[in-house]
Parts: sequence; C-alpha cells; structure tokens
Amino acid sequence: MARETLVAAVEVGWADPARLHAEGRRARALLDRSREVVAAGLGVRPSEVSFLPSGPAALARAVDGLAYAGRRRGARTVASAVEHSAVLVPGRARAAAAEDPSLLAEVGVDSTGRVDLDAWRAALAVPGGVAAVLQSANGEVGTRQPLAPAREAAAAHGVPLVVDAMATLGRDEGPADWDVLVGDARSWGGPPLGVLVVREGVRWQWPDARADVEHGRTDVPPWVPLVLAAAEAWQQTAATHGDDARTARRLVDDIRIAAASVPDTEVVGDRDDRLPHVVTFSSLYVDGEVLVGAFDAAGFAVASGSACTSSTLEPSHVLAAMGVLTHGNVRVTLPLPAVSPGLPDDVAAFTAAIGPTVRAVRDQLGVGDL
Repeated sequence: MARETLVAAVEVGWADPARLHAEGRRARALLDRSREVVAAGLGVRPSEVSFLPSGPAALARAVDGLAYAGRRRGARTVASAVEHSAVLVPGRARAAAAEDPSLLAEVGVDSTGRVDLDAWRAALAVPGGVAAVLQSANGEVGTRQPLAPAREAAAAHGVPLVVDAMATLGRDEGPADWDVLVGDARSWGGPPLGVLVVREGVRWQWPDARADVEHGRTDVPPWVPLVLAAAEAWQQTAATHGDDARTARRLVDDIRIAAASVPDTEVVGDRDDRLPHVVTFSSLYVDGEVLVGAFDAAGFAVASGSACTSSTLEPSHVLAAMGVLTHGNVRVTLPLPAVSPGLPDDVAAFTAAIGPTVRAVRDQLGVGDL
C-alpha cells in the first residue's frame, strides 16, 4: 500500500510545499496531514515532528541540536557502547579534535547488550553533559534498554535523553521515556525517511537551520511523496501491529532454537526482553561474511556485522561491547508479514538450513571436525 501511495503521491505532491501556487499549497496540505498521522501514532504534537532524509541523519541531528543549545554548559555526550555509528563515530571525532576523551562517555553494557545503569549514572554525574543517547532496543541483538531509569538519571543532572527508536517504531511498543526521539520509516515498511521528534520545552537548536523548514530542524524540505508513503505505511502497520509482533516473536523463537542446536553456536541478546523481529547468532570457526554468502546462495537474505556499520566489514562493535563472539555472526531481521506474506514458510525453510549451512562452510574450511 505504501508503494501505491508513493506512486500516486508523485502526481499530486511533487511541488515544493513552501511555494504559494496551487500545486505548492496542495503539497503543503498533504505534508501537514502526513505529519499529523505520524504525530498521532507517536502520541505527540505535529509541531514536535520533523522529517529528515534518513534515520541516521536524524539521529546525528538530534545530538547536534542538543549540543549546540547546551554549548555554554559543556560539550559532553553520554551514550551506551552499543549505540549507532551515527552517534559514536562523530562523538569520537569531536573528542579527538578537542584532545579531550571525556567529551564522549561510552557506557558499558552486559553480556545481553543492556546498559550498565550504575555506570550510566556515574557518567551523567560528570559536569558538562549536554546530551545522553540510548537506544530503545538494539537493532542487532534485539535487547531492550531500561529507558525509564536511564531518563530519570539524565533528568537528575539536567541532561536531555535522545532515544534511538529506529529499530523499534512500528515493530514493538513505542518508547515513552525520552526528550528527543528518532525513528526511520523503513522500520514500519515505509521508504527511507528519518523522523526527529523534539518535545516542547526541550532546549534544542541547530545553527544552520531554516526557520521555515521542518520547524527549524533542517535546511532541506522533505520530498512530500516520501512523507505520504511513510504515513500510509504507518497506518497500515498500526492496524496489524499486535498480530505482527506476536507472529514475529514466535518465528524468531524458532530461529533461536534452531541456531542454538548447532554445535559451537551462540544466540546473543536477551532471550525474552527483546524486539520481536530481530535475532543474531554467532558460530565458531567461520567468518560471518562467508556464512552470509552461503545463506544467500541458498536463497536467504541475512546480514553480518553491526546493523549500522556492516558495510565496513569491521567486527561488530555491539558484540565486542557485549564481550561475545564477534566473528561468524549472522543477523536476521524479519520483514513485516504484509511485505512478505510467505514469512512462516520462509522461516521454516531457514531454520532447517541453519545447521547444514554452518556445517558445509566449516567443512569447506577444513574445520568440520573441531
């Protein structure tokens, strides 16, 4: 449905919504209506919602806006060690440029990927904090984060909390404990489109913004057809969210059981308190990219490495922070049932293929008897 909406929207919403001619006014009306749909779904005001080119772009902008608004107070960001590269990479760069490693506090996590709350509180107690960043749940291993106590700790020191919900929105219950929220329409079956939500009363400012574009949070107006498609996908997903989540959780349980039955293979992340549609497992003696290629040859599209840095072919910083095996990992993200009607059969075929595929790759490497 989102695809059909996008095609139709190109015909009626192609114009610049800032223009005063009839086509521009029509595009503006469509943009405003779409914003209202997404805002209602998130339980926020339309004025709090802005659209940016992608989720990672919105996440980086969320931190930048808090940092600029709080620059007289300090320049320190507190984030968990499993955050998206859009947070950690720029944060490390700023700290290196200032020759001050304290400008980014990367708080450790436990073996499931959940943030250490005592360490989180200690990091926030250091003066100069302007932003705290924590995922609602990790998009690689699925583990949910303790947002309520994390936000309480941040608020105690006057530090706003950015919650990265890119892996959550549309697939799990939306978070309630945040000051700035970030999402990506791809998570609910929409097109590539970032969503940045800033609660009223939060001090947030971006110096290069245009006041007339997306509430001053960007300088590039969104393409209205993409926003329309995102809003339509949100409505479609919201209508079936409960059933979709239950189906995904059951299917991921099947994958977890099948993977855990393979010798020297570990399923990572919290077994219960997790996203319903994400699972990662790691196998000894083999390379993750080789496994991905083997599964691809068998007709299964999976991934390896960190969900936000897999294109670099570097070991997953998420798994490294968790202290678990960083090589031989396979990440599975189940699509929405509406996108993949044959999902149960596909998962059944995949679970049956896990063991034979891992064994075949090990045999090719001559490690099958280890």
